[in-house]
Amino acid sequence: MAPQPQEDAAASFDPLRPKLVRVAYRMLGSVADAEDMVQEAFIRWMGADRQAVREPEAFLRRTVTRLCLDQLKSARRQRETYVGPWLPDPVVEEEEEEDVTLPLMLALERLSPLERAAFLLHDVFGLAFEEVATTIERDPAACRQLAARARGHVREARSRFQVDKKRGIELAEAFFAASRSGDMTALGAMLAADVSVHADGGGKRAAAGAPVFGVEAVIRLHSHLADLFRKNGSQLVRAGFINGLPGFISLEADGELQTTALDIVDGKIAAIYVVRNPDKLQHLN
Repeated sequence: MAPQPQEDAAASFDPLRPKLVRVAYRMLGSVADAEDMVQEAFIRWMGADRQAVREPEAFLRRTVTRLCLDQLKSARRQRETYVGPWLPDPVVEEEEEEDVTLPLMLALERLSPLERAAFLLHDVFGLAFEEVATTIERDPAACRQLAARARGHVREARSRFQVDKKRGIELAEAFFAASRSGDMTALGAMLAADVSVHADGGGKRAAAGAPVFGVEAVIRLHSHLADLFRKNGSQLVRAGFINGLPGFISLEADGELQTTALDIVDGKIAAIYVVRNPDKLQHLN
């Protein structure tokens, strides 16, 4: 029996789904939104004349990218009213395999949607500018300019992670132990002088309403938090790589998960990124 159209669509689409989700997530910084965009692309794929499509992967990547460009417009409006610092949804890996680290994703937030698309498609996913041009409906010369502007903004963020992977996990585990036990001497020894803390609670869980800067302020913050950890408990679920940075997942006293990612430069923790917003952690449960 010949396959039904829906079955045929799924058979050609499903092997490409992980790649498409990677594109959408890097465009949007949201796992749920990325999955929604990819599902919308699948619905369009079911309705397309698939026999006329010579390169399904290129066709679907264009579809997903264009859907994401539209989504970014509404996402930016939502970010304007977001409570406290915004961080991308954490993606956790056992090994460091991330081609777009968390600092780079934050740098991408400062780009226009078209700059972001041109940079990701060319510099991260390796597409020729002719393909980028077809995808975002601009000419190749304009795409080169978009990618060049984006590159200038994100150059520093791309090269920040400078620590051996094993050493990165050791630092993450040592950070968890010191921050939960209240050993501020050990904690302070790990921190860069200009360290910063960025905590995303989204207004749904307690978190600092603005980033905290400087080693003294960060130690004061963690001294206060350590009292709460000792009183209420905090359990290490596992260490790993979060958006390309060493970090860990923890289970906190309210029964909710939390992720902590550490940007390490020259052997010191330069930035601490904590995601507490439960909406951004559902995919980890």
